[in-house]
Amino acid sequence: MSAVINATETETKATVFKSPLDLEASVGQALGVSDWLTIDQERINLFADATGDHQWIHVDPEQAQQGSFGCTIAHGYLTLSLVNMFLPQIVDVQGISMGVNYGADKLRFPAPVKVNSRVRGVGELVAAEQVKGGVQAVIRVTVEIEGEARPACVVDTISRYYFP
Repeated sequence: MSAVINATETETKATVFKSPLDLEASVGQALGVSDWLTIDQERINLFADATGDHQWIHVDPEQAQQGSFGCTIAHGYLTLSLVNMFLPQIVDVQGISMGVNYGADKLRFPAPVKVNSRVRGVGELVAAEQVKGGVQAVIRVTVEIEGEARPACVVDTISRYYFP
């Protein structure tokens, strides 16, 4: 039986790895795609409250309508934070005691996310190597905006998957 299960063979869209060691043989592979998520004004406002970033382009629909985007836009870091929600929908590493976020590289925000847009994460396994106690994986997550040519965010996430 294959160590990697194709997403079409499971109920989830995630690419499933039976062991963190299986990541090493799959570098360069496209991973799963998350569900679409609508970015509404309430989510933007809640993020503004959580971070203290109440810039008008995010939280003032009337003023933002007169601005260069024609409406409010999501904070770039709100878009980045959604990657944490998208990753389990993109990849499922089994046979671990725990997985941890280790960091990120090469973060970019090519296009703004306008209020009421739908976004989703798409993953690609960029690198994987053994580290003490487990495997470190670099997964590039591209946050797509429905109907837009440019993505909202591209980030190389770094995760560690520890052996039991």
